[in-house]
Amino acid sequence: MKLSILNDKIEEIEKYIQELLEITPPNYEVYISDFKTKASCERYFEKIICAVIDLVFLIIKDSELQMPEDEESTFDILSNHEIIPKELAKKLKEAKGMRNIIAHEYGKIDDEIVFEAITKQLEKDIKEFVDIIKKRVKRN
Repeated sequence: MKLSILNDKIEEIEKYIQELLEITPPNYEVYISDFKTKASCERYFEKIICAVIDLVFLIIKDSELQMPEDEESTFDILSNHEIIPKELAKKLKEAKGMRNIIAHEYGKIDDEIVFEAITKQLEKDIKEFVDIIKKRVKRN
C-alpha cells in the first residue's frame, strides 16, 4: 500500500482533532448551553472515530492480517498482533461505542460523558494511536 494513503488518513485525523480543540468550549456549562457547539463537537467526535477506523482497516490490509468480521474487532486485531497496546485497544473500542451512540442515537446521549471524553480522553488516546502508527509507517 502506498504510504501516501496512510499519511493522508493520519493527516485527516490530526486535522479533525485540531479543529475539535478549536471549537471545544472551556467548560461543561458552556458546552451544554450552546446547542450548535455541542452538535459540532459531537460531529467531530464521529468524524475522528470514523477516520481512525478507516486507518485501522488500512493497517490491517497493509499488514496482510485477517480482515475482521466487524468494526468492533479491528482494534483487537491490532492489539493481538502487538501493533497497539491492549489498553489502548480497549479505549478506542469504547470511543467507537460512544460514536455509535452519538451517530445512531441508541438511547439518550449523556452530554456530560461526551464532554468528558472530548476534553479529557479523546485527544490523548488518538494522539497515542497516531504516534504508534506514524512510527510503524516510518519503519516500513
